[in-house]
Amino acid sequence: AATPPPPPPPANAIKSASAFLGQRNERRTKMSRMRQRVASRLKDAQNTAAMLTTFQEVDMGNLMNMRAKYKDAFMEKHGVKLGFMSAFVQASTAALQEIPAVNAFIDDETKEVVYREYVDVSVAVASPGGLVVPVLRNTETMSFADVERSITMYGQKAREGSLALDDMAGGGFSI
Repeated sequence: AATPPPPPPPANAIKSASAFLGQRNERRTKMSRMRQRVASRLKDAQNTAAMLTTFQEVDMGNLMNMRAKYKDAFMEKHGVKLGFMSAFVQASTAALQEIPAVNAFIDDETKEVVYREYVDVSVAVASPGGLVVPVLRNTETMSFADVERSITMYGQKAREGSLALDDMAGGGFSI
């Protein structure tokens, strides 16, 4: 006989969801004088020139079909809705792991490129005062359910006005 599925988590479980903090390793590489100069010039250009955002057209058919097929079972099992953001976060995380330079930053003080071996993704959520962008930490360790739970938790905190500055600091990539 099959065992019955576990009951959904209680409603207050979302409020108490803890941050996902796995390994937070970084690898540092000294920049040559040439690379430092190029970085400085690029930063100057970024600060003075108009910024450009690009958009890529994507066929969302399979994702929409998957969501339609599994949304009820997902809600029953995990106690949160299956949205599209979990797929976007997972895809971004995979890309950032595949191309570590995109997930890196320059430490101006030490003149080093810091390659993060973890992925932190900022996700926009609505608040009464407008959009805020809390950070999902260590998304490489998260499942779809973990991502959706975390976004729900941050959305709830944003509506209640209880988001802390630490919740919104340090994201390496934003959606």
